[in-house]
Amino acid sequence: MKKYLYFRIPMFVRILSAFILGIGLGYFLFLNSEAKWCPSVINIISPFGNVLVAMLKMIVIPIIFFSLVDGASNLPIKKFGKLGGGVILWYFCTSLFAAVFGCFLAMWVNPTMDISTAKEALESQLSQISQMRAGGSGSASFGDFFVSLFVNPFEALANGMFLPIIIFAILFGIACRVVADKNSENSAAIDTLLTVIKAILNACFRIIDWILEYFPIGVFALTTVNFAKYGTDLFGPYIRIIAGVGLGVLLMLIVIYPLLIYVCTQVNPYKILWKIREPVLTAFITRSSAATLPVSFQVATKEFRIKNELSSFSLPLGATINMDGVCIHLPIFAILAANIFGLPLTSLTLFGLVVSIVFASVGAGGIPGGSVFLLFMVLGNMGLDESQTMLVAALALGINPILDMLETACNVAGDNVCNYIIAKRNNMFE
Repeated sequence: MKKYLYFRIPMFVRILSAFILGIGLGYFLFLNSEAKWCPSVINIISPFGNVLVAMLKMIVIPIIFFSLVDGASNLPIKKFGKLGGGVILWYFCTSLFAAVFGCFLAMWVNPTMDISTAKEALESQLSQISQMRAGGSGSASFGDFFVSLFVNPFEALANGMFLPIIIFAILFGIACRVVADKNSENSAAIDTLLTVIKAILNACFRIIDWILEYFPIGVFALTTVNFAKYGTDLFGPYIRIIAGVGLGVLLMLIVIYPLLIYVCTQVNPYKILWKIREPVLTAFITRSSAATLPVSFQVATKEFRIKNELSSFSLPLGATINMDGVCIHLPIFAILAANIFGLPLTSLTLFGLVVSIVFASVGAGGIPGGSVFLLFMVLGNMGLDESQTMLVAALALGINPILDMLETACNVAGDNVCNYIIAKRNNMFE
């Protein structure tokens, strides 16, 4: 029985316990950093955390690519027409707003950390940042940025060029749907291809399940090593990050969404938000937009009496591509990384950051911890190299479960708000 007790403990409890234990052990090692045995202990623990980061980097590109192809190919372009286009446009606009809002909030919170020792260790790898600075003030332009989005997809996949991967995956998925709808000769072949892609995606989700089982061990190792190196200097950034994300989510829930509901429907927005409290709370606990779908369907049917033909499209699509909470969360770590490594926040950098976050959020997949995978992409698009990205990711992994609860609640609230507003404006009630 003891062998299976570990797996019967809720994942959130395991990760939170690992985080707290890591803080305790790490701070103990920090206080004894001059002891001869301390470096040996850190060297023994460190690989267990690096393995978690490596596993996440291994799965991030396949999960984003196949989830985007699957999601884009499921868009019922001919069937829904204006209605479906309105749902997609709404999700895109709210994600764009959340990304811009998140960037402003992140710059106001301005999380930073003094890790001069880490900078010295990475000094030989800072040339990429220097080149980006030179390019930012020279010939780089918005036109150059857009051209860089369209790259040989095989080259992009091999080199981990995330934005070109996202662009190609979305175009490929939509093209598959268009061919299947318009060309009866190829419909069967396309349907088979999409079935294979969905099967591959499910296999990737299974790998993620295995990685999540290792999460507590990796989080414990990463937290221990970080606190052993930097001690109490980490508390400031952690508190600022949690407070910043929490404030952003709270403002979305009690100000932005109510304002959108009132402007678009002229009804009391807080009555609507009260009716969707169950899916929001479920999302907060489960940390999964996909797992919350049954509750969202129940509310749409029983509380609002929204027609199933709308809910069956907008809610699953929202669980896949509408990640307003992620768009608030990711800029905080992006600004933290910029402050740590001295990356100048030019208008081009911020524009690229917003575009990167909006497109990246589409690939979160509605699974617990999905934003962790996107962090590698966003930081990579900012110009950080592998070692720098791993350092920031290691800082993020420790508190990710807490942030994930907040952002998932925001994501699901956005899905249900969109479903209600589109139904109200198009009279889609039973």
